[in-house]
Amino acid sequence: MIKVYNTLTNKKEEFKPQKEKEVSMYVCGVTPYDSVHLGHARAYVVFDVIKRHLLKRGYSVTHIQNFTDIDDKIIQRAAQKGVLPSAIANLYIEDYFTQTQKLNVLKANRYPQVTKMIPEIISFIKTLMDKGYAYAKDGDVYFSVEKFKDYGKLSKRNLEDMKAGARVSVNEDKQNAFDFALWKKTKEDQPQDISWESPWGKGRPGWHIECSVMSSAFLGDTIDIHGGGQDLIFPHHENEIAQSQAATGKKFVNYWIHNGFVTVNKEKMSKSLGNFFTLKDIFEKYDPRIIRYYLLTQHYKSPLDFSDEALNAAKNSLQGLDDAYLRLSSAVKESSDKITQADLTALYETFLEVLDDDFNSEKALAYLHEVKNLILNELFKTDIQRLSQLKKLFEDMLLDSLGVTLPAKTLSNELQDLLNLRNAARKERNWQEADRLRKIIYENGYNITDNKDGTSVLTKKI
Repeated sequence: MIKVYNTLTNKKEEFKPQKEKEVSMYVCGVTPYDSVHLGHARAYVVFDVIKRHLLKRGYSVTHIQNFTDIDDKIIQRAAQKGVLPSAIANLYIEDYFTQTQKLNVLKANRYPQVTKMIPEIISFIKTLMDKGYAYAKDGDVYFSVEKFKDYGKLSKRNLEDMKAGARVSVNEDKQNAFDFALWKKTKEDQPQDISWESPWGKGRPGWHIECSVMSSAFLGDTIDIHGGGQDLIFPHHENEIAQSQAATGKKFVNYWIHNGFVTVNKEKMSKSLGNFFTLKDIFEKYDPRIIRYYLLTQHYKSPLDFSDEALNAAKNSLQGLDDAYLRLSSAVKESSDKITQADLTALYETFLEVLDDDFNSEKALAYLHEVKNLILNELFKTDIQRLSQLKKLFEDMLLDSLGVTLPAKTLSNELQDLLNLRNAARKERNWQEADRLRKIIYENGYNITDNKDGTSVLTKKI
């Protein structure tokens, strides 16, 4: 039984999708005005693990993730660069796919973009106006928060308390300070590729409306899982609930899942604090496999602190897993088709049950290291069937469930020649030459492990 912590109810609940063994999942995507950063990486790795586990438990998953390809930040960046906003959006959409592919994130079924769904957005806004939840003023359209009685239930905020504590002055076009834009009129100095005709004049969608439209268009009025970072709970996801339920009269989302913030040396990652790291920059220093592993070392709801110390700890842990796996791969070439030995099936089921409990990757990693220890303890036994089942178990856990790619097993011809020469030196008990070759191999970026049976295994340093 899978249990999910639901932000809406603030408790763990048994996961029951609307359709047996079919899951609809919407994850808020990036606003492509800059390179993908570590905070993005955490969210998309978290939901990748969730998706992988649902698939492993026999569910089909229809996964939608949007791109907010028109936004004030995109417009500002385009003006700075002297290009159209669409050029900026396309550049950083490409960056998203480049960097998340390195993290081995499975692709969504669809990646809808705001600029390609304008007719659907206009139609949705019309529905809200017809039902009395929205109003137009001088080319802008706003959602009337006071008309939606459950406003604030996701973020646990009371509208009257927010009014009392508000420090912002009321926009004179709004009926209420907390009303939010569904449609924004185009300003005279803005480029034309961000403007579309509508019943309220030329303009573009507000931020929140897009996700309500895209989720309903591709997943229906009610979806099983909606997710994103904790920073989206208010106002974005709160506003999505208001729009969607006002338009359809149906419950919008059954399970809200939000991942915790990334901090840097205990401070929230922020451009204004100068502690902002893009994946492109991080990958110049650390292998993407290390970053993915590091992102799994804390439960997804907890804050995750980014530091060289934390990354080096993840690096060392992953190196240990790599070394064990490559030594096992040298002993047994093929993985078993299935796991049948009782203690291994029990260990694997315990690993899956840990992930059943709100997708706890932190605890799941502990069981992966237990498999590593089994491998190291049993490497020199002659039970090839058991070793091949251990190999499959390791691969199922590390790659299939947690999404960390396996270490490379192929060596260049040059490295293979060096290894062969060193093995020959060891066979002749020429220890001085063997040590010299070990040093050369190490300087080429590889660790070397000598097995008791006389074989040696090279593991790429990560």
